[in-house]
Amino acid sequence: AQVMLQQNGKLEPEDKLAMVSSEKTEALNSRSYTPEQVSMIADAQNERNSLSTEIAHAAGLRAHELNTLQRIEERSADNRPALDSKFQGREGVKYTVAGKGGLVREVVLPSALAERLEDRRLDTSKQVTDRGINYQTKYDVAAGKNWSNSFSRAATRSLGWSEGAHGVRHSYAQQRMGELKVDMPYEKALETVSQEMGHFRSKITEVYLR
Repeated sequence: AQVMLQQNGKLEPEDKLAMVSSEKTEALNSRSYTPEQVSMIADAQNERNSLSTEIAHAAGLRAHELNTLQRIEERSADNRPALDSKFQGREGVKYTVAGKGGLVREVVLPSALAERLEDRRLDTSKQVTDRGINYQTKYDVAAGKNWSNSFSRAATRSLGWSEGAHGVRHSYAQQRMGELKVDMPYEKALETVSQEMGHFRSKITEVYLR
C-alpha cells in the first residue's frame, strides 16, 4: 500500500505509513497449542516451570505477568468495563496480574492449580528483575524470560517444535471462544474474551483466533 501511494504521488518517497507495531507483530506471530500439547510441554519441565506453564495456559497470561500474581483481596483489579459473561463457565480462585501499561486485571485459576500456587507463596515478597524491569513477586514461580526459555526448550523436546510461550495466550483465547460461542453471539463472546485477556479491544483479540 505504501509503494502504491508513493507511485501515485499521494505519499512522498521519504514518508511512511503509520503502523501499530504491537498488532502487526501479534498477527504475524499468531500461534496456539492444544491442551494435550500444553500438558506434554509441562511434563517435560521441572516442577517450578511446569506450574507456571499450567497457570499461564489456564489464565492466558503473558510471561512477565507470572511475576505479578496477587490474591484479589490483596490488590483489586482496575475499574474497567466488564460484561456479566466474563469468566462464565470458569470456576476457581480469583487473582490479579499487572499487564501491559500497568493495567491490573482479574484472572481465575482452577482451585487445584491455585492450591499449588499457594504452596509456593513466599513469606515476604521479593524483588526480581526480568528484561531490565523490577517486579515485587509474592510467589516462587518461574516467569519472564527464564520461563519462556524453559517453555521453548520443553516444547522442542516433547513436540519437536515450538511456537514460543506466548502461544498459551493464543490457546486461551481460542479455547474460551469455543466455550462461550455455544451460549452467546460471536461478538459478545469476543468482547468477553477481550476483557478477560486485558485487551478491551476485540480487534486485538481476533488476531489470537487465526
